[in-house]
Amino acid sequence: MAEDIFSLNKDTLIIKPLKKSQVLLRTIVLIFSVAFGVHICSICIKQSNTLTDGEPLSIKVIDRPCCDDGCDKTQIPYLYYPKPETFSRAECACHPVRLFVIISMQRSGSGWFESLLNSHLNVSSNGEIFLVHQRRDNMSSITRTLDRVYNLDWLSSASKNHCSAAVGFKWMLNQGLLEHHDEIVEYFNRRGVSVIFLFRRNLLRRMVSLLANSYDRYAKLFNGTHKSHVHSPAEAEALLKFKPFIDSSSLMSNLKEMELTAAKALEYFRSARHIFLYYEDLIRDPTKLVDVQEFLKVPLMKLTSRQVKIHQGSLTELIWNWDEVNNTLQGTTYESFLGADY
Repeated sequence: MAEDIFSLNKDTLIIKPLKKSQVLLRTIVLIFSVAFGVHICSICIKQSNTLTDGEPLSIKVIDRPCCDDGCDKTQIPYLYYPKPETFSRAECACHPVRLFVIISMQRSGSGWFESLLNSHLNVSSNGEIFLVHQRRDNMSSITRTLDRVYNLDWLSSASKNHCSAAVGFKWMLNQGLLEHHDEIVEYFNRRGVSVIFLFRRNLLRRMVSLLANSYDRYAKLFNGTHKSHVHSPAEAEALLKFKPFIDSSSLMSNLKEMELTAAKALEYFRSARHIFLYYEDLIRDPTKLVDVQEFLKVPLMKLTSRQVKIHQGSLTELIWNWDEVNNTLQGTTYESFLGADY
Protein backbone atom coordinates (compact mmCIF):
# COMPACT_ATOMS: atom_id res chain seq x y z
CA MET A 1 0.00 0.00 0.00
CA ALA A 2 2.79 2.35 0.83
CA GLU A 3 4.44 1.46 -2.44
CA ASP A 4 1.23 2.31 -4.27
CA ILE A 5 1.00 5.68 -2.58
CA PHE A 6 4.63 6.37 -3.33
CA SER A 7 4.11 5.35 -6.89
CA LEU A 8 1.05 7.63 -7.18
CA ASN A 9 2.89 10.53 -5.64
CA LYS A 10 5.80 9.93 -7.97
CA ASP A 11 3.54 9.96 -11.01
CA THR A 12 1.86 13.10 -9.81
CA LEU A 13 5.15 14.84 -9.40
CA ILE A 14 6.16 13.83 -12.90
CA ILE A 15 2.88 15.01 -14.59
CA LYS A 16 2.67 18.49 -13.04
CA PRO A 17 5.95 19.75 -14.54
CA LEU A 18 4.74 18.60 -18.01
CA LYS A 19 1.59 20.73 -17.76
CA LYS A 20 3.63 23.80 -16.85
CA SER A 21 5.92 23.14 -19.83
CA GLN A 22 2.94 22.97 -22.26
CA VAL A 23 1.54 26.27 -21.01
CA LEU A 24 4.91 27.93 -21.44
CA LEU A 25 5.29 26.52 -24.98
CA ARG A 26 1.84 27.76 -25.98
CA THR A 27 2.64 31.20 -24.65
CA ILE A 28 5.85 31.36 -26.66
CA VAL A 29 4.01 30.28 -29.86
CA LEU A 30 1.32 32.88 -29.28
CA ILE A 31 3.84 35.68 -28.78
CA PHE A 32 5.74 34.63 -31.89
CA SER A 33 2.53 34.50 -33.96
CA VAL A 34 1.50 37.98 -32.86
CA ALA A 35 4.95 39.35 -33.60
CA PHE A 36 5.03 37.72 -37.03
CA GLY A 37 1.56 39.03 -37.86
CA VAL A 38 2.56 42.56 -36.89
CA HIS A 39 5.66 42.27 -39.06
CA ILE A 40 3.65 41.09 -42.08
CA CYS A 41 1.10 43.89 -41.65
CA SER A 42 3.89 46.50 -41.53
CA ILE A 43 5.34 45.15 -44.79
CA CYS A 44 1.92 45.32 -46.50
CA ILE A 45 1.39 48.90 -45.34
CA LYS A 46 4.80 49.93 -46.70
CA GLN A 47 4.09 48.31 -50.07
CA SER A 48 0.69 50.01 -50.23
CA ASN A 49 2.26 53.39 -49.55
CA THR A 50 4.91 52.76 -52.21
CA LEU A 51 2.26 51.97 -54.90
CA THR A 52 0.17 54.99 -53.89
CA ASP A 53 3.05 57.45 -53.97
CA GLY A 54 4.74 56.08 -57.11
CA GLU A 55 3.64 55.40 -60.70
CA PRO A 56 0.43 53.40 -61.31
CA LEU A 57 0.96 49.69 -61.61
CA SER A 58 1.03 48.67 -65.27
CA ILE A 59 -0.25 45.19 -66.03
CA LYS A 60 0.39 43.85 -69.49
CA VAL A 61 -2.15 41.34 -70.71
CA ILE A 62 -0.76 38.83 -73.15
CA ASP A 63 -3.32 37.70 -75.72
CA ARG A 64 -4.04 34.03 -75.55
CA PRO A 65 -3.94 32.39 -78.97
CA CYS A 66 -7.49 31.69 -80.15
CA CYS A 67 -6.46 28.61 -82.08
CA ASP A 68 -5.40 25.97 -79.57
CA ASP A 69 -3.83 22.60 -80.21
CA GLY A 70 -7.18 21.28 -81.40
CA CYS A 71 -7.08 23.30 -84.63
CA ASP A 72 -6.78 21.59 -87.97
CA LYS A 73 -3.27 22.72 -88.89
CA THR A 74 -4.05 22.57 -92.61
CA GLN A 75 -6.78 25.19 -92.14
CA ILE A 76 -4.75 27.73 -90.14
CA PRO A 77 -3.79 29.80 -93.24
CA TYR A 78 -7.51 30.37 -93.90
CA LEU A 79 -8.52 31.31 -90.36
CA TYR A 80 -8.60 35.00 -89.51
CA TYR A 81 -9.45 36.65 -86.19
CA PRO A 82 -10.46 40.25 -87.03
CA LYS A 83 -10.07 43.13 -84.60
CA PRO A 84 -12.48 45.72 -86.05
CA GLU A 85 -11.95 49.40 -85.34
CA THR A 86 -15.68 50.18 -85.52
CA PHE A 87 -16.99 47.71 -82.92
CA SER A 88 -15.97 44.92 -80.55
CA ARG A 89 -16.54 41.30 -81.45
CA ALA A 90 -16.92 40.62 -77.71
CA GLU A 91 -17.58 36.93 -77.01
CA CYS A 92 -16.98 36.11 -80.69
CA ALA A 93 -13.39 37.40 -80.67
CA CYS A 94 -12.06 33.85 -80.85
CA HIS A 95 -14.48 32.74 -83.54
CA PRO A 96 -12.44 32.51 -86.76
CA VAL A 97 -13.63 34.24 -89.93
CA ARG A 98 -12.95 32.91 -93.41
CA LEU A 99 -12.33 35.38 -96.20
CA PHE A 100 -13.83 34.89 -99.65
CA VAL A 101 -14.50 36.67 -102.93
CA ILE A 102 -17.05 35.87 -105.64
CA ILE A 103 -15.41 36.41 -109.04
CA SER A 104 -17.98 36.74 -111.79
CA MET A 105 -19.35 38.78 -114.69
CA GLN A 106 -22.47 40.95 -114.66
CA ARG A 107 -25.76 39.14 -115.31
CA SER A 108 -24.35 35.74 -114.46
CA GLY A 109 -26.56 35.06 -111.46
CA SER A 110 -24.16 36.56 -108.93
CA GLY A 111 -26.84 38.78 -107.35
CA TRP A 112 -29.13 35.80 -106.77
CA PHE A 113 -26.23 33.67 -105.55
CA GLU A 114 -25.11 36.38 -103.12
CA SER A 115 -28.65 36.71 -101.71
CA LEU A 116 -28.55 32.96 -101.01
CA LEU A 117 -25.25 33.31 -99.14
CA ASN A 118 -26.56 36.24 -97.12
CA SER A 119 -29.53 34.16 -95.96
CA HIS A 120 -26.98 32.19 -93.93
CA LEU A 121 -26.77 33.42 -90.33
CA ASN A 122 -22.97 33.51 -90.36
CA VAL A 123 -22.11 34.72 -93.87
CA SER A 124 -21.71 38.35 -94.97
CA SER A 125 -21.29 39.14 -98.67
CA ASN A 126 -21.14 42.86 -99.29
CA GLY A 127 -22.01 43.31 -102.96
CA GLU A 128 -19.96 44.95 -105.73
CA ILE A 129 -17.70 47.12 -103.59
CA PHE A 130 -15.42 47.90 -106.55
CA LEU A 131 -18.29 49.30 -108.58
CA VAL A 132 -17.01 52.68 -107.30
CA HIS A 133 -14.03 53.70 -109.45
CA GLN A 134 -12.09 55.43 -106.65
CA ARG A 135 -11.75 52.14 -104.80
CA ARG A 136 -9.92 50.54 -107.73
CA ASP A 137 -7.82 53.47 -109.02
CA ASN A 138 -4.59 51.71 -108.05
CA MET A 139 -3.38 48.80 -105.98
CA SER A 140 -3.05 50.94 -102.85
CA SER A 141 -6.73 51.90 -102.93
CA ILE A 142 -7.67 48.29 -103.70
CA THR A 143 -5.66 47.03 -100.72
CA ARG A 144 -7.20 49.59 -98.35
CA THR A 145 -10.68 48.56 -99.46
CA LEU A 146 -9.93 44.85 -99.10
CA ASP A 147 -8.51 45.38 -95.61
CA ARG A 148 -11.66 47.21 -94.50
CA VAL A 149 -13.94 44.48 -95.81
CA TYR A 150 -11.95 41.60 -94.35
CA ASN A 151 -11.49 43.35 -90.99
CA LEU A 152 -15.31 43.55 -90.71
CA ASP A 153 -15.13 47.35 -90.83
CA TRP A 154 -17.19 47.49 -94.03
CA LEU A 155 -20.73 48.11 -92.84
CA SER A 156 -23.60 47.15 -95.12
CA SER A 157 -27.04 45.61 -94.87
CA ALA A 158 -25.37 42.20 -95.27
CA SER A 159 -23.00 42.63 -92.31
CA LYS A 160 -23.30 40.10 -89.51
CA ASN A 161 -20.52 41.68 -87.55
CA HIS A 162 -20.03 39.94 -84.25
CA CYS A 163 -20.23 36.29 -85.15
CA SER A 164 -19.56 36.25 -88.87
CA ALA A 165 -17.96 32.98 -89.91
CA ALA A 166 -17.29 34.07 -93.51
CA VAL A 167 -17.03 37.54 -95.03
CA GLY A 168 -16.59 38.57 -98.66
CA PHE A 169 -18.01 40.42 -101.65
CA LYS A 170 -18.59 40.25 -105.43
CA TRP A 171 -15.82 41.28 -107.80
CA MET A 172 -16.67 41.63 -111.47
CA LEU A 173 -13.96 40.97 -114.06
CA ASN A 174 -14.27 44.49 -115.49
CA GLN A 175 -13.69 46.21 -112.13
CA GLY A 176 -9.89 46.31 -112.03
CA LEU A 177 -9.52 42.64 -111.16
CA LEU A 178 -7.68 41.55 -114.30
CA GLU A 179 -5.58 44.72 -114.61
CA HIS A 180 -3.97 44.16 -111.19
CA HIS A 181 -4.19 40.36 -111.11
CA ASP A 182 -0.58 39.72 -110.02
CA GLU A 183 -0.80 41.91 -106.91
CA ILE A 184 -4.33 40.77 -106.11
CA VAL A 185 -3.57 37.05 -106.27
CA GLU A 186 -0.54 37.68 -104.04
CA TYR A 187 -2.87 39.40 -101.55
CA PHE A 188 -5.36 36.53 -101.73
CA ASN A 189 -2.68 33.92 -101.07
CA ARG A 190 -1.09 35.94 -98.27
CA ARG A 191 -4.40 36.56 -96.50
CA GLY A 192 -5.90 33.12 -97.22
CA VAL A 193 -8.78 34.47 -99.34
CA SER A 194 -10.89 31.72 -100.93
CA VAL A 195 -12.18 32.35 -104.46
CA ILE A 196 -15.66 31.37 -105.68
CA PHE A 197 -15.77 31.48 -109.49
CA LEU A 198 -19.35 31.91 -110.72
CA PHE A 199 -20.03 31.97 -114.46
CA ARG A 200 -22.87 31.23 -116.82
CA ARG A 201 -22.81 28.42 -119.35
CA ASN A 202 -25.37 29.94 -121.70
CA LEU A 203 -23.65 33.15 -122.75
CA LEU A 204 -26.46 34.04 -125.18
CA ARG A 205 -28.90 34.28 -122.29
CA ARG A 206 -26.36 36.38 -120.42
CA MET A 207 -26.26 38.72 -123.42
CA VAL A 208 -30.07 39.01 -123.39
CA SER A 209 -29.98 39.91 -119.69
CA LEU A 210 -27.20 42.46 -120.25
CA LEU A 211 -29.03 44.26 -123.03
CA ALA A 212 -32.34 44.26 -121.17
CA ASN A 213 -30.76 45.57 -117.97
CA SER A 214 -28.90 48.28 -119.89
CA TYR A 215 -32.16 49.41 -121.51
CA ASP A 216 -34.07 49.47 -118.22
CA ARG A 217 -31.35 51.60 -116.64
CA TYR A 218 -32.71 54.50 -118.67
CA ALA A 219 -36.27 53.42 -119.50
CA LYS A 220 -37.16 52.42 -115.91
CA LEU A 221 -39.97 50.13 -117.02
CA PHE A 222 -41.28 49.31 -113.55
CA ASN A 223 -43.11 52.39 -112.23
CA GLY A 224 -40.25 54.69 -113.20
CA THR A 225 -37.73 52.66 -111.16
CA HIS A 226 -34.70 50.78 -112.48
CA LYS A 227 -34.66 47.18 -111.31
CA SER A 228 -31.54 45.05 -111.70
CA HIS A 229 -33.16 42.29 -109.64
CA VAL A 230 -36.83 41.69 -108.90
CA HIS A 231 -38.71 40.07 -106.05
CA SER A 232 -42.14 39.42 -107.54
CA PRO A 233 -43.66 37.98 -110.75
CA ALA A 234 -45.27 41.38 -111.43
CA GLU A 235 -41.89 43.10 -111.51
CA ALA A 236 -40.47 40.38 -113.76
CA GLU A 237 -43.42 40.67 -116.14
CA ALA A 238 -42.94 44.44 -116.42
CA LEU A 239 -39.29 44.02 -117.44
CA LEU A 240 -40.13 41.28 -119.93
CA LYS A 241 -41.96 43.81 -122.11
CA PHE A 242 -38.62 44.75 -123.64
CA LYS A 243 -37.12 42.33 -126.19
CA PRO A 244 -33.52 43.20 -127.06
CA PHE A 245 -32.16 43.33 -130.58
CA ILE A 246 -28.88 41.38 -130.91
CA ASP A 247 -26.37 42.39 -133.58
CA SER A 248 -25.76 39.12 -135.42
CA SER A 249 -22.66 40.46 -137.21
CA SER A 250 -20.71 40.73 -133.96
CA LEU A 251 -22.50 37.97 -132.04
CA MET A 252 -19.89 35.24 -132.56
CA SER A 253 -16.96 37.47 -131.62
CA ASN A 254 -18.79 38.75 -128.52
CA LEU A 255 -19.51 35.23 -127.30
CA LYS A 256 -15.89 34.23 -127.92
CA GLU A 257 -14.64 37.25 -125.99
CA MET A 258 -16.81 36.29 -122.99
CA GLU A 259 -15.34 32.80 -123.02
CA LEU A 260 -11.76 34.03 -123.23
CA THR A 261 -12.25 36.56 -120.43
CA ALA A 262 -13.59 33.90 -118.06
CA ALA A 263 -10.75 31.53 -118.99
CA LYS A 264 -8.20 34.29 -118.38
CA ALA A 265 -9.59 34.94 -114.90
CA LEU A 266 -9.42 31.26 -114.02
CA GLU A 267 -5.82 31.09 -115.23
CA TYR A 268 -4.79 34.18 -113.23
CA PHE A 269 -6.34 33.07 -109.93
CA ARG A 270 -6.07 29.29 -110.08
CA SER A 271 -3.23 29.33 -107.48
CA ALA A 272 -5.68 30.59 -104.85
CA ARG A 273 -7.92 28.16 -103.01
CA HIS A 274 -11.03 28.12 -105.22
CA ILE A 275 -14.27 26.47 -106.29
CA PHE A 276 -15.81 26.75 -109.77
CA LEU A 277 -19.58 27.07 -110.20
CA TYR A 278 -22.02 27.50 -113.07
CA TYR A 279 -25.25 29.40 -112.54
CA GLU A 280 -27.24 26.72 -114.36
CA ASP A 281 -25.87 23.98 -112.09
CA LEU A 282 -26.91 25.92 -108.99
CA ILE A 283 -30.45 26.19 -110.38
CA ARG A 284 -30.66 22.50 -111.26
CA ASP A 285 -28.85 20.91 -108.35
CA PRO A 286 -29.49 22.19 -104.77
CA THR A 287 -26.59 20.09 -103.45
CA LYS A 288 -24.23 22.58 -105.10
CA LEU A 289 -25.15 25.02 -102.31
CA VAL A 290 -24.05 22.38 -99.81
CA ASP A 291 -20.71 22.23 -101.60
CA VAL A 292 -20.36 26.01 -101.27
CA GLN A 293 -21.06 25.95 -97.53
CA GLU A 294 -18.57 23.12 -97.03
CA PHE A 295 -16.03 25.08 -99.07
CA LEU A 296 -16.51 28.07 -96.74
CA LYS A 297 -16.48 25.76 -93.68
CA VAL A 298 -19.69 27.22 -92.27
CA PRO A 299 -22.54 25.32 -90.57
CA LEU A 300 -24.89 23.79 -93.12
CA MET A 301 -28.18 25.65 -93.47
CA LYS A 302 -31.02 25.86 -95.98
CA LEU A 303 -30.28 28.91 -98.12
CA THR A 304 -33.13 30.95 -99.57
CA SER A 305 -33.62 33.97 -101.82
CA ARG A 306 -36.53 36.29 -102.56
CA GLN A 307 -35.26 37.07 -106.04
CA VAL A 308 -37.40 36.05 -109.02
CA LYS A 309 -35.85 35.09 -112.36
CA ILE A 310 -36.74 37.61 -115.10
CA HIS A 311 -35.94 36.00 -118.46
CA GLN A 312 -37.58 32.60 -118.25
CA GLY A 313 -38.79 30.40 -121.04
CA SER A 314 -37.75 30.03 -124.65
CA LEU A 315 -35.35 32.49 -126.24
CA THR A 316 -37.71 32.72 -129.19
CA GLU A 317 -39.94 34.86 -126.95
CA LEU A 318 -37.10 36.95 -125.52
CA ILE A 319 -35.08 38.11 -128.55
CA TRP A 320 -36.58 40.61 -130.99
CA ASN A 321 -34.65 39.33 -134.03
CA TRP A 322 -34.72 35.66 -133.06
CA ASP A 323 -34.63 34.22 -136.59
CA GLU A 324 -31.47 36.14 -137.42
CA VAL A 325 -29.73 35.06 -134.21
CA ASN A 326 -30.84 31.47 -134.71
CA ASN A 327 -29.43 31.34 -138.25
CA THR A 328 -26.13 32.86 -137.09
CA LEU A 329 -25.48 30.25 -134.39
CA GLN A 330 -26.80 27.15 -136.15
CA GLY A 331 -23.94 24.73 -136.86
CA THR A 332 -21.45 26.58 -134.64
CA THR A 333 -19.92 25.68 -131.27
CA TYR A 334 -22.55 27.96 -129.72
CA GLU A 335 -25.58 26.21 -131.21
CA SER A 336 -26.44 24.70 -127.82
CA PHE A 337 -27.11 28.20 -126.48
CA LEU A 338 -30.27 28.34 -128.60
CA GLY A 339 -31.95 25.66 -126.54
CA ALA A 340 -33.40 25.44 -123.05
CA ASP A 341 -31.89 27.40 -120.15
CA TYR A 342 -31.31 24.48 -117.78
